[in-house]
Amino acid sequence: MHLHEMSERKCDGHGCGHFGASRGTRKHQGIDLNCKPMTTVCSPVAGTVTKIGYPYGDDLSYRYVEISSQGYAFRVFYVDPMVTRGQQVSKSTPIGKAQDLGTRYSGITNHVHLEIKNAAGEFIDPTPVVLAQRA
Repeated sequence: MHLHEMSERKCDGHGCGHFGASRGTRKHQGIDLNCKPMTTVCSPVAGTVTKIGYPYGDDLSYRYVEISSQGYAFRVFYVDPMVTRGQQVSKSTPIGKAQDLGTRYSGITNHVHLEIKNAAGEFIDPTPVVLAQRA
């Protein structure tokens, strides 16, 4: 499934899915897009897989895929990777299967998280990118 086909996660007992939403002492640095576990998730851009990472140091069962393109790093969190580091991907390449967040956060709306960093390492709001792809 393409990220632009997913709806934004609304608020639940664990917070809200929009960019800049409060996360206690910090701000949400991406957007959450509703996605059922085991859904195949496609790359949001054409580029190179530059990292397969772990969002939580205390739980290595959750993963993310980073794709670099035109000076930006696009990270899609909570996917079981189907790609490898160094692999070239197109905008529609399957990159992983959505993971079940309910085992870590009881009652949370299952979703994938998309964040984008520019060349300076600053987080930028991915909302306009996703909305532009819907048009």
